[in-house]
This record gives sequence, structure tokens and C-alpha cells, in this order.
Amino acid sequence: MTAIANKFGIEVVVDYAHTPSSFETIFPPLRERLNKSGGRIISLFGSAGERDTQKRPQQGRIAADYSDIIILTDEDPRGEKPMDILEEIAKGCFAAQGCESASWKRGENLFLIPDRPTAIRKALSLARPKDLVLLLGKGHENSIIYAEKTIPYDEFGETEKALAEIEIK
Repeated sequence: MTAIANKFGIEVVVDYAHTPSSFETIFPPLRERLNKSGGRIISLFGSAGERDTQKRPQQGRIAADYSDIIILTDEDPRGEKPMDILEEIAKGCFAAQGCESASWKRGENLFLIPDRPTAIRKALSLARPKDLVLLLGKGHENSIIYAEKTIPYDEFGETEKALAEIEIK
């Protein structure tokens, strides 16, 4: 986990976690800490295309059990349609049992935004002081793989750029 400093009083953390077991490791202690401080967890993640498809609803369920807001986005969709991947993850969010939020509603606390830079900006725009914006799945990776191309990508640089562009309420 790597924190990205900012002037807004929010905690922004980038981590490579991308499996159900890694989600089960990181989310509980973060939820416990945020419950004490009164902050919310805003989780942003996706799932790789053409890989381990059965994990997608599990990722959604685990994130929904611990998050207040979830933003689903591209990780490496490869040859799959990005929105199809995000819909599979969202099914797990809707199936969550112990979620902090009473219900998951698209456009309110659940967002499906394939373009990762846009998704990061959405997550940051929803954050307020004491919140944790948790950016998962890309970490140190330096590209996003699509069927037709691989684009250079830097999660840290993109997040710093987004923080410089926005105003937190």
C-alpha cells in the first residue's frame, strides 16, 4: 500500500490487491480504522479480462461488505468488453450481505466507469476529509491492456494529476 499525499484531508492509497483473498486481507482492518475516524471507504477497482472470471462477483461482494462507495473500472480488459467485466463484478456488490450501505444504487454509491483516469477523478470528487480512496488492482503496473492496443499507464502519476485538477468539498 502506497499513500499519495494531498492537501484535502483525504487518504489516497494505491495497492496492487486484485484477488478475493487480497481483498479479504486489506478491507477488514481499513473498515475498522475508518469506523473509528468517521470516514468512508471509496473503493476503485476492476478485474482482468480473459482471466479468472469466477473471482469477479467475489471481488464485488467483498468490496461491498466493507466499502461505502464503489467505482468499478478497467484493469486490463484484454479481448473482453469492459462493461461486461464491470457488470459481473457489480452482481457481487448486489449480493453482499453485511455491507455498510443499506443498498447499492448505480449513480449513487455504485459507479461503472470503464475509463480508469475518469474513474479516479470520480472517486476523488466524491471524497471528503477523513475518507479513504482506495485504488486497487494496478499498483506498480505500467499499462492497461485492451484487445486492440496496450496504453501506457501510471496509477500514481494519474492520481497525482487528478488531485492537482480537482477541488474537494
